[in-house]
Amino acid sequence: MSLHCSLLLLCVTRLVSPSSALPFEQRGFWDFALDSLENGGLMAMMRDEEEISGSGELPTPDVPMCPFGCHCQLRIVQCSDLGLTEVPKNIPPDTKFLDLQNNRISELKENDFRGLTNLYALSVRNNRISKVHPKAFAPLRHMQKLYFSKNLLTTIPKNLPSSLVELRIHENQIKKVAAGAFSGLGNMHCIEMGANPIQNSGFEPGAFRGLKLNYLRISEAKLTGVPKDLPESLHELHLDHNQIQAVELEDLSRYKNLFRLGLGFNHIRNIENGSLSYLPMLRELHLDNNRLTRVPQGLPSMKYLQVVYLHSNNISHVGVDDFCPRGFGMKRTFYNGISLFENPVNYWEVQPATFRCVGDRFAIQFGNYKK
Repeated sequence: MSLHCSLLLLCVTRLVSPSSALPFEQRGFWDFALDSLENGGLMAMMRDEEEISGSGELPTPDVPMCPFGCHCQLRIVQCSDLGLTEVPKNIPPDTKFLDLQNNRISELKENDFRGLTNLYALSVRNNRISKVHPKAFAPLRHMQKLYFSKNLLTTIPKNLPSSLVELRIHENQIKKVAAGAFSGLGNMHCIEMGANPIQNSGFEPGAFRGLKLNYLRISEAKLTGVPKDLPESLHELHLDHNQIQAVELEDLSRYKNLFRLGLGFNHIRNIENGSLSYLPMLRELHLDNNRLTRVPQGLPSMKYLQVVYLHSNNISHVGVDDFCPRGFGMKRTFYNGISLFENPVNYWEVQPATFRCVGDRFAIQFGNYKK
């Protein structure tokens, strides 16, 4: 599998991670400059600077100035934590990374990014933006990463650049995703839109039409069921911290490419028989902190499943065939993580053969149940 956005620290499929994926938390501007560093892009820019400084040539008079209060170096412009109420003027036209996070900007205007045709990544995280002009992103023809979390948006901004690969728009006030909201974004691989007050009815039919996502997170929302018509291309789907009560037979039928499914911290009582059979490539399944009373049926037939989180449920019995198939060689990969702690099951009553397809005894986590 090849992913085209190297910074997707959470978008890259982690098949055997011991914990569930968390939302991207940008603590500093360099957090999303790391991908350029890894791919040599930032190093190339640094070499350019060294060649210029080592050549003995004086700067030309037309070198663009850095906006007041900002820090400009190596085509990176940092204007964070300055109390700005609007996008600053005179941003150098060769800027690759623009950091505007942690300010008081309330609106993105039509000409705010004029001339920034080389911009690769933009962070407006943690501002007060509630309004975006339909043409605000028009000059950003090569932008691939947009960090828009912790603002006051109520809808997906219009006319996002077709070059966009990664969109982080969690912790806004989005209640509705209209049909065609992501139209023209055929290069998009990752969308993080958790912590928005969106219900199932908030997704209009065709909301994700045309997208070929690898990663989608809609956690900490107000979902009561698995949303319909999500992109079939998904490798990771995270719907944790919602109000989902059941997984019905057709809920997962579109997602045959899923490697990782996160349904932890919901209200799930039932997973309809046969639901998991639509996920032949699944490696990791998170069903912890729900209300299940039994191990979901269908796990033994999942040849590649390696990690199953079932802790903090109401499971009182574990059968000898709940996890492993009976036939020899039917499972391609052994489990390396099964969590069953904080369930009312007597672990000493579980037959040892129950975990015959587990690679290591330390992979099984039971613990004591305390009500």
